[in-house]
Amino acid sequence: MAPQRYDLKMDLDKTWTVFDVFTGLPADAWGVPAVGLDKDYADDLVALLNSLDLRRRVAKAQGDF
Repeated sequence: MAPQRYDLKMDLDKTWTVFDVFTGLPADAWGVPAVGLDKDYADDLVALLNSLDLRRRVAKAQGDF
């Protein structure tokens, strides 16, 4: 299984950042950095972004044949 691209980290102010594990930078959630989030929203965003990334990777792999 491919590694998941997005994960969470808690910030000093007890909010959450969704970050790209490959770059270490905050995720770009449709033009907005995914920082200062509450835990539930951040969890949902991680799941959504990882799902979209997996879909993109599968589509790209299928197109490579």
